[in-house]
Amino acid sequence: MKVTDFDFDLPKRLIAQSPYEKRDEARLMILDKKDGNIQHKVFKDIIDYLNPGDCLVLNDTRVIPARLIGEKQGTGGKMEFLLLKRVDKDCWQTLVKPGRRAQIGTKFTFGNGELNAEVTDLSDDGSRIVKFQYEGIFEEVLDKLGQMPLPPYIKEKLKDKEMYQTVYSKEQGSAAAPTAGLHFTKELLHKIEDKGVSLAFLTLHVGLGTFRPVKVENIEEHHMHSEYYRIDEKTADLINKARENGKRVIAVGTTSCRTLETIGDSDGKVKASSGWTDIFIYPGYTYKVVDALITNFHLPQSTLLMLVSALAGREHILNAYKTAVENNYKFFSFGDAMFIK
Repeated sequence: MKVTDFDFDLPKRLIAQSPYEKRDEARLMILDKKDGNIQHKVFKDIIDYLNPGDCLVLNDTRVIPARLIGEKQGTGGKMEFLLLKRVDKDCWQTLVKPGRRAQIGTKFTFGNGELNAEVTDLSDDGSRIVKFQYEGIFEEVLDKLGQMPLPPYIKEKLKDKEMYQTVYSKEQGSAAAPTAGLHFTKELLHKIEDKGVSLAFLTLHVGLGTFRPVKVENIEEHHMHSEYYRIDEKTADLINKARENGKRVIAVGTTSCRTLETIGDSDGKVKASSGWTDIFIYPGYTYKVVDALITNFHLPQSTLLMLVSALAGREHILNAYKTAVENNYKFFSFGDAMFIK
């Protein structure tokens, strides 16, 4: 399979630059994975497509303000840091721009000296291992000095940081939001529960590898980045109960989907666990746990487009995306949603 098999034309005007003021009033495309049939709805209509006994699985990760602007000690040169993942208590794998100014031993200052950093190692992928020095609690210092690491295709500044968090976000650690979940409000989740749908929460900390393009022509040669996940017994029990009762497991977002497919056994049963996943799902893959998926519209030639194509079929997905473009759906992180049922 070639990466060009997952290409489509996307006008730049359809790339959403700001979030919906009312989260659940984004548009919603319903795609039937069996026959490719398409319906056009509003996101809050999702409740009409969920049945009592179904299990909705959501990723409760919380985005950290992982973008830091600092100065190189000695020269005062401006530097940009992007925290990718925690290696140790005060050590982070970090993208630094411009990288040539960030060699081992180089020191940097942020804010009014409230945060300092030193490069301790260089990674093969060009990132840096950086050790931070500060007083107090790192997360509080970061919350004060850091900015939300919005995807590169969003050019507008975010007015309210919370709009890049889901309303159920809890576990700090992501460099990007699990954006399918941005459409839910607390009220909508209450209504879904009242209908008899169980809500199950897992954690997968999203890395910036999410936005990394596929650079090989043959997609089977692509290596996925790894991301940390955790699922507890309560969530595992809810998922297994739904499957035992012949009900659907519905993943909210590709992050929840990848986690479930990582931990599911050949019978689709899951158990409490934690670890790192680099699962790459593309057509030919047989889903074990996930029956249906709520997701946003993804980048051309991206691994996420391949993942949804594995669930609904490449032809159905590309036709749905063509229809979305023709109907002026908004794409990517702050865009509209699709329910693959």
